[in-house]
Parts: sequence; structure tokens; C-alpha cells
Amino acid sequence: MNKIISVKNLVKNYRNFEAVKGISFEVYEGEIFGLLGPNGAGKSTTLEIIETLRPKTSGEIVVNGFNLDKDPESIKKIIGVQLQTSGFYPGLSLIQLIELFGGLYNQPVDPMELLRLVNLEDKAASKFKDMSGGQKQRFSIATTLINKPKIIFLDEPTTGLDPQARRNLWELIKDIRSKGTTVIITTHYMDEAEQLCDRIAIIDEGKIISLDSPDKMIDDLVSTGFERPKQVKAANLEDVFIHLTGKEMRDE
Repeated sequence: MNKIISVKNLVKNYRNFEAVKGISFEVYEGEIFGLLGPNGAGKSTTLEIIETLRPKTSGEIVVNGFNLDKDPESIKKIIGVQLQTSGFYPGLSLIQLIELFGGLYNQPVDPMELLRLVNLEDKAASKFKDMSGGQKQRFSIATTLINKPKIIFLDEPTTGLDPQARRNLWELIKDIRSKGTTVIITTHYMDEAEQLCDRIAIIDEGKIISLDSPDKMIDDLVSTGFERPKQVKAANLEDVFIHLTGKEMRDE
């Protein structure tokens, strides 16, 4: 597998506080890679450094062959970064917003094709402020694709969404990956990471404490003799909710 991101001995200090403590990891082309950890663990700082949004203290980062220190502009051209929904002009329609971002990227874009990718073509003329939380998140992900990036970064993309909208977004993320885009995701939902990620790095207090596939991490825990205190059933309450409220892509 081809390495598309290489992070070596990354350190980030804020005066006397060491937020990231010499972490190293690689991301392979075409995978969904999860960066997990409690609040303040250093995961968002790490992503922002890779995204060229925050300076590092030391270490080496290479993205698709471009060294962060020598060629950050080339990195910016091949990545897509999800904006928080508060970053959009609320009174503009989705088509107007896509055209605006296309202009900022100096990139020709077909707004309807992009909206079709995220199942929002019927909302093309709607104002951003009038959409539901799930629709806003799908649109936010659509904007990461405007410059046809090799890598997209999604920071807690399903926070605050209901179970139906979360599952819809999972399918969208898998579909984006199936078209060849590498996805880096942070999430506080462990079921989400287990469903989506090919590999996961767990960060705590600025260090990577585990890096492997979800299945391997779970198998390793089970091999220690760990048992859940409650019998695991073949379905969970979220499955019940989805089953009862409908599995189809809904207007969420």
C-alpha cells in the first residue's frame, strides 16, 4: 500500500505545555484512518498541523510526497478540510455557496453534480440556514470535495446528529472513500470508528497509545480475558430506532 501521509516525531508545544509529544504514524492511500482520543489529547492539534493550519514545534510531515516545511502550498491544493457549519453564509443557497467556494479555489465546479453526490440536489435552491443538522453536515462534506482532493479531513462530522442522519453520513463517507479519496476522521463515537475506519490511532496526553485496525484492537482486548459486564445482543437500541423509523435516506 502507498503511504499518502507520513508523520515522524511530531511535537507541538504551547510555552511550557507539550500538547503533542513526538508522535509518528502513517496513513495509506485509499483508507479511512481514525484519530481518536479524549478532549485535549492532541488529536485536533495534530490534524491542524497536517492541514497547514497550525505551525509545529518540530518533527517531519510529508503529504503525498510534499514536505510540509518546504511545500505547504502544494499540500493545500490536494486536501479538503471540513468547515464547521457556522462557517457558511446562512442566507446563500447551496448553489451560491458552492460557486463561491469554487471561485475561492479557482476551480471549475458543477454545483448540481456535487450536490447529487451528497443527496442534496433537491435542496439546491434552499438557503443554508433553512436546512436540518444532517443536511448541513452533508453539505459541509460536499465543500471538502470542490477542489477534487486526494485527502479529506473530517473533524467529528456526526456530532449532534440523530441516529438516522449519522448512518446516512457513514454511507456518504464510505462512498467517498470508494471513489479513491483518503479520509482522515476524528470522532468521539466508538461505534462510528468501528464501522468506518480501516485503522485507528488512539491518542492520549499527546502520545499514540495504540495504532491498529478496530478488529485487531478488539481481539487483543478479548485475548486478555476481558468480558463485557452485560451480554452482547445481536442488535442494539440504535438498530431498533433505525428499523422502526425507516432505513431509507430521509430528509434529515
